[in-house]
Amino acid sequence: MTQSEKLLEYLRRLTPAARGNLLTELERLEQCGAEIPGAASIIELLRAEFRADGQGQKHRSPPARYFFAPLEPLLVDGAPEHANTGAIQRGSLAAIWEWIGRDLLPAMSREYIKLATELITADRQREARSAASAFQTKVVKSLENTLASPDGVTQIRSRLAAYTASPTVCDDLVKMVGALRAREALAKFNEALPAKIAKFEGAQLDKVKALLDAFSKGNAEQLPFALNLVAARLKAPWQLIRLATKDAASKSAADVAATPYAIAVSMVLERLEDKRALLRFALKNERILVAREILVGIYDAEFALQVRIDQFAQSEWGQRLEALMKSTAELVDSEVSRFPENVGHILGSRSLRSQHSLAGRMTYWAWKGRDAVSDGLTFCKQLVSGPEKSRA
Repeated sequence: MTQSEKLLEYLRRLTPAARGNLLTELERLEQCGAEIPGAASIIELLRAEFRADGQGQKHRSPPARYFFAPLEPLLVDGAPEHANTGAIQRGSLAAIWEWIGRDLLPAMSREYIKLATELITADRQREARSAASAFQTKVVKSLENTLASPDGVTQIRSRLAAYTASPTVCDDLVKMVGALRAREALAKFNEALPAKIAKFEGAQLDKVKALLDAFSKGNAEQLPFALNLVAARLKAPWQLIRLATKDAASKSAADVAATPYAIAVSMVLERLEDKRALLRFALKNERILVAREILVGIYDAEFALQVRIDQFAQSEWGQRLEALMKSTAELVDSEVSRFPENVGHILGSRSLRSQHSLAGRMTYWAWKGRDAVSDGLTFCKQLVSGPEKSRA
């Protein structure tokens, strides 16, 4: 037998579920930039089986899709090796679903799958969603006490390792429980948000913040999910930091970190880490124009963070950004160095950092000037209100 024939024979011996898990794991490692000899041919064969168009998420049964439906707006693709606050890795769902069905609630899982399949086949969508909701509640209640115990988490992590090598699947399970617990509130919040937010300021910012304030009153632990839903609507994801800077006593990093929405800054940094991973993947596959667009987005976010938050470089956030930009620069330098200096490279162009241009510097001083005016007005209001409060 040839090597290819041996490979086909091996894959045929695996169950469909095992082949599906293998595809998920290989794609996850591919996105992380891992070098696996022979993986390309295996991925090609498995994609032909599970994805006719070579795209999209791993095939899941209709009952599973209904079960995970409330999580859909929170799902992300990519490397799970770093934090994704308020988001859940799509690649974790297959392992979680199998673990629920085989280890956590096998009997209830079979009952749900049977009932949901019958309802979906009969096109009784509303009843199918109701059945999924009931099963979601059972799963959440079953896991709440276990996840509250360190020993329980260790046991679950050990069991999930049998279904995937992903280091974050247990963390995604914890997030899943939190999101399902607040699924109705998250759905209402999501519906109330504008479809797109071009400029996150003024009345638009006030409206969204009011929605977040109302949501967090009863769902404080799920606030990162709500912030993630907001970020998905922003034309420029870095604008999420405006929720943190809006109510800060000053624009200093320390005062911004003391606000209820300070986590928004960390979430922006995490998205920059995602962009860096995408940049690496684009360069590896020689998609230079895609890499250029990603790099411009990284530079824009870097500039915004440094300008909108004072003493940013001295903060823990600033240290994270410095390390991220250093590794980004290494990726770019490695790519640019492949070409002679007299030829040049699109990624080495100064135009990618438009903030360093005259227009960019004018924007910088405009922002700083507006901040100064805003701070002055706040100070004046405090002076005026101070005596009144004293007389009261």
